Amino acid sequence: MKRENKEFEIRGVNHLALVCRDMARTVDFYSNTLGMPLTKTIDLPGGSGQHFFFDIGNGDSLAFFWFPSAPAAAPGIASAARDGVSAHGSMNHVAFDVPAEKIEEYREKLRAKGVEVTEVVNHDDSPRQWSRKLHPGVFVRSIYFRDPDGIMLEFAAWTRPLGAEDVRHAPASESDAERYRAQQAAARAAAEAKSGGV
Repeated sequence: MKRENKEFEIRGVNHLALVCRDMARTVDFYSNTLGMPLTKTIDLPGGSGQHFFFDIGNGDSLAFFWFPSAPAAAPGIASAARDGVSAHGSMNHVAFDVPAEKIEEYREKLRAKGVEVTEVVNHDDSPRQWSRKLHPGVFVRSIYFRDPDGIMLEFAAWTRPLGAEDVRHAPASESDAERYRAQQAAARAAAEAKSGGV
């Protein structure tokens, strides 16, 4: 007997995002050992890290974050903190694939059910990495919310096919953490200066 979701047209897992200690080692294992094509690389703004995606088949992806200041792996610490950072080897969030044309409708449906949900995030390759408006550079649209245990969930919709041009960042390794932390400190200082130190 087929069971049907009458609330949302969820078509599977868009991507599962985990956190690694060394992106170069992770790329080597998933691409070379397991044969998964690397389909998208993102160098996060302000030296905050990287986010890489692998094709796991059927239009689904496995993604990894690398954060230069992430805590070491700690069994039992399994979800993202408020700032989105989580420990090595942890699950950061689960993204469910939804139709692009329904993302605003689904946001309102979640809100009507009492779920706290973000505005629609249009992810792009700009320095800020997102836009308030949909434009041709947006590669995925997302809304984020949490389950009752605080696990971050996402409804995500690809807006275009990913190509070779989407893989353009060298993977970071543990030796890059200090450089990324320096970029984070500079970005924080610039933000504080801009806001008048408030």
